Amino acid sequence: MSICFCGWGELRGYSLSTDITRTKDVLVMNPDLQQLIFFVILTIAFGLLLTERIRNDLVALLIILALSITGLLSAEEALAGFSSEPAIILAAIFVLSGALERTGVSETLGRWFTRMTGETYERAIVVIMPAVALMSAFTHHLTTTAFMMPVILDFSRKRDIPPSKLLMPLSFAASLGTTITIVGAPAFLIASATLQRAGRPGLGIISIAPIGLTLTVMGTAFILLIGRFLLPERRGNSDIIGQLRLDRYFTELTVEAESPLIGKSLDEIKEQRQYRFTVAGLIRRGQRLPGPFGEQRLEAGDVILVHTTPEDLVTFRHDAGIDLHPVTRFGTERIAASNHEEALSSTMIQTIVAPNSDMIGRSLRDVSFSHRYGAVVIAFWRRGSFVQQELARIKLRAGDVLVVQGDEDSLTRVARDPAFLMIMPFQGELRLRRRAKIAALVMLATIIVAVMNVLPLPIVMLAGAVAALLTGCLSASQAYRSIDARIYVFIAGAIPLGTAMQKTGAADVVAQWLGNTVGGWSPVFILLMIFAVVGILTQFMSDAATTALFAPLAVALARTLGHTPEAYVVTVAMGSVAAFLTPIGHHGNLLVYGPGGYKFSDFVRVGTPLTIIVAIVVVLLAMMLWPL
Repeated sequence: MSICFCGWGELRGYSLSTDITRTKDVLVMNPDLQQLIFFVILTIAFGLLLTERIRNDLVALLIILALSITGLLSAEEALAGFSSEPAIILAAIFVLSGALERTGVSETLGRWFTRMTGETYERAIVVIMPAVALMSAFTHHLTTTAFMMPVILDFSRKRDIPPSKLLMPLSFAASLGTTITIVGAPAFLIASATLQRAGRPGLGIISIAPIGLTLTVMGTAFILLIGRFLLPERRGNSDIIGQLRLDRYFTELTVEAESPLIGKSLDEIKEQRQYRFTVAGLIRRGQRLPGPFGEQRLEAGDVILVHTTPEDLVTFRHDAGIDLHPVTRFGTERIAASNHEEALSSTMIQTIVAPNSDMIGRSLRDVSFSHRYGAVVIAFWRRGSFVQQELARIKLRAGDVLVVQGDEDSLTRVARDPAFLMIMPFQGELRLRRRAKIAALVMLATIIVAVMNVLPLPIVMLAGAVAALLTGCLSASQAYRSIDARIYVFIAGAIPLGTAMQKTGAADVVAQWLGNTVGGWSPVFILLMIFAVVGILTQFMSDAATTALFAPLAVALARTLGHTPEAYVVTVAMGSVAAFLTPIGHHGNLLVYGPGGYKFSDFVRVGTPLTIIVAIVVVLLAMMLWPL
């Protein structure tokens, strides 16, 4: 079969015609035709990623199919991204981060922030930005921003500092922190893989640390000296966290016989930080004891009225020696550790009391809830209220949230009753805070072994993730949920795109054109141009996508100019993760947008000068670390 693309051939200086044949795995065709097909796929993929008409992970799958069906890559090459080093490292990091979150290590860090930030805005910035950056060096920046945002908002309220002065620096610091290690952002894993495909050593886990640490210091200094005056003073919608998540449920706890808590005071239990709760009352042998309750030493059979988190509500059901009083009263079986999460999803829901419910003004005891539905109300939530009555005596209001446990039939009866609205799954996961030290040690050991470079990085990270599982820091189902499948699949599709760009020679074609254009430029200006182009495009594409597209071009351009490629590739990766020109460039910015009361122009005003500083630092340090 003869195919002629004269227009493309004329661009290369000769006609394009080829005989196409198929070997066992791939189509064999003229290199010019391969490059044309690649650029068509690249243009379509770029358009889809830019417009976001299709999810990025689905675009990645379409890229894999297109590269394989057109014969640009074999099936093995097109699917290699799923077993690639970046994909494995990323999945392992998600699991390790999940272990830190589910054992309360992240929560402990939040409390440390509250103690260290002091009273002044300046001290808060000096503490928050470097600390958040260091946390983001080994966890996803969005995760860091998400669990630190409630801490920052609480600090904002207590110190009467507008959240708009704190949340944008928080988001910026989380992104800057990803430039400290190559596991901080997928872009650096892709950059390392690109260098390895080019026959160069990959990036070490802390090889970019001098750049990342300098950027963190410069970013903090910028906010203190300049950015603070550019940031707006707005209160924002700081209550958005409460709208998205209910975090203070009221329930009753029973101290069981032979409980390890017997003889301990409530203050001692809280100091151990195994649970998080606020005591609202204490009942002993049917009589309420007067407060304060902190020095009261517990006895078997005591009932404690508490406000607690959804995670601790689940943990009470799991730990020996303490249980939910409604459960022990009505005889619901304790959930076994082995099938805890599966049982939880099928036996616990939360529902809202409807405005026209016949239960309004009546208590759970008045309506005989357990007899009426065959289910048990184990917890209660009411906006803006600190409940102190026994659960069965609370007079219900419209909008109250009830956490209900029962079998399938009883929960179905609740769902069908018009007295309730919005049956929702209960969002709570087991917290094993007693394993917090183990989780921290596993993460620390993983980092140390990775830095020592005694084993391949994917093996080290995979071993750390397995260790977190074997030591019980999180369950297998929690580990799988910790992995962001969309990012994993996207990287799996982005990597073969870079492979095809090099294999077809398309990278060399573009690099030659760029080389002719910038051939007389100083290397500093060439790298600044690369950072600028990548920084603009990453506002509309993910850092992984931008790096996957431009890293192979950077390698080819460096070779065309007779330079080593490391500084070029690192500049591409840095530009894709550390350009703060708009709020849509990083998901963390979108997370703080509402609570900070920001406008689009706020990010442009603060982020543009910061990005210019970042670009200069990146280019100068990259050339020092990897001489051209």
